[in-house]
Amino acid sequence: MRKVIVVGAILLSSLGAVFAQTDTKARAILAQVSKKYRSYDIVKIGFTYTLENPQAKINEIQSGTLYVKSKTNKFKVDLKEQELLSDGISQWTYLKADKEVQLNDVDTDPNSLNPAKVFTMYEKGFKYALVGNAKLNNRVTNVIELTPFDTKRSFFKVRLNIDLVNKQLVKAVIFDKNGSRYTYTIQSFIPNVKVPESIFSFDPKQHPGVEVVDLR
Repeated sequence: MRKVIVVGAILLSSLGAVFAQTDTKARAILAQVSKKYRSYDIVKIGFTYTLENPQAKINEIQSGTLYVKSKTNKFKVDLKEQELLSDGISQWTYLKADKEVQLNDVDTDPNSLNPAKVFTMYEKGFKYALVGNAKLNNRVTNVIELTPFDTKRSFFKVRLNIDLVNKQLVKAVIFDKNGSRYTYTIQSFIPNVKVPESIFSFDPKQHPGVEVVDLR
């Protein structure tokens, strides 16, 4: 069985005095982002994913599509080599080249991250700081850094770029302790798309010849 590379938006140092001074401003911005996001039903997001690790000489880029229904913790991530799907109860990882699907229960840990939580992840398990503004593709963005309270997590920081005008997340960078950097850049954002609920689960009948490995 090939090792699964889980891409999470899914859709992730202590900030010291900076955190203490800017926490209120950062929280106000993040609250606007999550409030706007929660007002939508199903959102379709086109994104670019980049994995960089200079020491290992890794620089990979791929594009994907994310469908997410945050109110019910449902999502679908479609990449070139794999798909990740969740109906809020079960989660499927479809390895296209291997014709294999791995089935797991959804992680119920309230601190866990998945693509359905990408716009609201700051609400639990993080401290955050507004560290400045930056121009990104001719858009002025607020730059907010999140630091997990749990120091045992594999990553030590998440940097978010949030559009100053429409209060939408446009970029997220996850800094891993192993030296890797995972960058998710949002290319398109379409709210309230009309798609069937069935897209959030894997139907073996629609994929003849694919082996389902139940890991529950």
